[in-house]
Amino acid sequence: MRKKIIAGNWKMNKTPSEAVALINELKPLVANEDVDVVFCVPAISIVPAMEAAKGSNINIGAENMYFEESGAYTGEIAPNMLTDVGVKYVIIGHSERREYFAETDATVNKKVLKAFEHGITPIICCGETLEQREQGVAVDFIRQQIKIAFLNVTADQAKEAVIAYEPIWAIGTGKTATSDQAEEICAAIRECIAEVYDDATAAAIRIQYGGSMNAGNAAELLAKPDIDGGLVGGASLKAEFGKIVNYNK
Repeated sequence: MRKKIIAGNWKMNKTPSEAVALINELKPLVANEDVDVVFCVPAISIVPAMEAAKGSNINIGAENMYFEESGAYTGEIAPNMLTDVGVKYVIIGHSERREYFAETDATVNKKVLKAFEHGITPIICCGETLEQREQGVAVDFIRQQIKIAFLNVTADQAKEAVIAYEPIWAIGTGKTATSDQAEEICAAIRECIAEVYDDATAAAIRIQYGGSMNAGNAAELLAKPDIDGGLVGGASLKAEFGKIVNYNK
């Protein structure tokens, strides 16, 4: 039985002091030991967020990471910088990173490999545009993203990974894939993992849905057999996030 994982992607929101205040507000609201709860926060807020989350069930993750240990990479965050402060999760390959900062499937793969090398669980994002969905190539496109992201990743590593399916047309738009649409793609992702590895690996890996998940639709989405959690954007910055985490209560 795969444990659900609900992760908040804060994006470029909240100053460090605001992050601390929000975590203190949310701590009692997200108390659910049946669910892994992760807040992926801006790099400057990671350390104060860690302090604020102590003693709670909240894990603090990063929104991005570079694939080198150190060097002349101005503005980047190295994996050992994250592990040094206790980070255990990192979002990799979010569509906004791909669109605005020229991330590619190849750089996503490099980051995934480096995250595993340092014992960080990657939350690997994939998803199609509205045009790709309408053209009937969504599954083909996502299979390509997955296969390249997992290149040279071992089966044991893959079992620990988290995949976040986020239809680009549903991110921040208020539009949500229906639970059946989301399940269809998440099931196809699991089938792809089974092809690359085996059924046991596919059964172990956790697949999230992201794209306007909220308190109103979380329970229906999370009831689907291949949806193991959510990568939540705007709703993770509000008290509503507690209702998503406690979808089963």
